[in-house]
Amino acid sequence: MTTADVSVRIAWADDAPAIAELQLRTWPETYAGVLPAASFPTGPEAVEHAAAAWYASLTRPPDARHRALVALEHNRVVGFAVTGPAGDPDCDPVADAELTELTVAPAERGRGHGSRLLQAAVDTMRADRFGRAVLWAVASDDALRGFLASAGWAADGAHRELDLDGEGTTTVKQVRLHTGLT
Repeated sequence: MTTADVSVRIAWADDAPAIAELQLRTWPETYAGVLPAASFPTGPEAVEHAAAAWYASLTRPPDARHRALVALEHNRVVGFAVTGPAGDPDCDPVADAELTELTVAPAERGRGHGSRLLQAAVDTMRADRFGRAVLWAVASDDALRGFLASAGWAADGAHRELDLDGEGTTTVKQVRLHTGLT
């Protein structure tokens, strides 16, 4: 019997290029039908710029409770999650965490990476003594919402519309999901 070499760990600064590449590669699918195709940064310069931002974030987080996790298969980054204190005005940043990012490479979905990554993120938020977690999901992302619902997350009634270009022409509607961590 052969077992896959899979794991989840805290992201290292050296993971920045792999996280950046994965993020930029998955955005067109994540936001398909929501944002125009021209909105997505592409090419080596875009990956280099995103990798620099990730490197800075991983080496100098805003506080100790901001964390990035990576899902690995054979030491290859196949997904990532980002946790930290919730920033919404109706949340308590001491008691409420936010899962700001949960991404798995499309070709790697359905292989358990998302479940392992979500469980590790929940365990991390618990270890940071948060009692509740929230996540903002694109309103039309039924797959993500269904995945989270199967893990005990539910919509809490909050919704928002992000104005990405500052002119109201490129907007993203989101719904907030939550779960208890205690």
